[in-house]
Amino acid sequence: MKLVLRHGLFFGIVSAPSFAKATEGQRMKKDIHPADYRLVIFEDVTAGKRYLLSSTIVTDKTDKMDGKEYPLFQVEISSASHPFYTGQSKIVDTAGRVEKFKARTAAAKKAPKKSK
Repeated sequence: MKLVLRHGLFFGIVSAPSFAKATEGQRMKKDIHPADYRLVIFEDVTAGKRYLLSSTIVTDKTDKMDGKEYPLFQVEISSASHPFYTGQSKIVDTAGRVEKFKARTAAAKKAPKKSK
């Protein structure tokens, strides 16, 4: 149990939550985790950032980081390039979608309007 004081005022007595103490039956089960869980380099191709994380992702590419060779997985967007995290609005186009859209809008502006 813990006495809760804030700014010198008594707020009550709080006991530890039931999940704070794991009993034998509540501990993590053995032999349920994937066998191929290993360190993998995730490379943000937009920002050029690289992260070394544990993963089970399948990839054929490999690269070196900190003198060791790891599997490499390339991603288009990560926290290094996503506008929510960077605060910058940036167009990321790897499939030519922006050019297709611009071509359609230019064609629509040039086309004569149909009268009703």
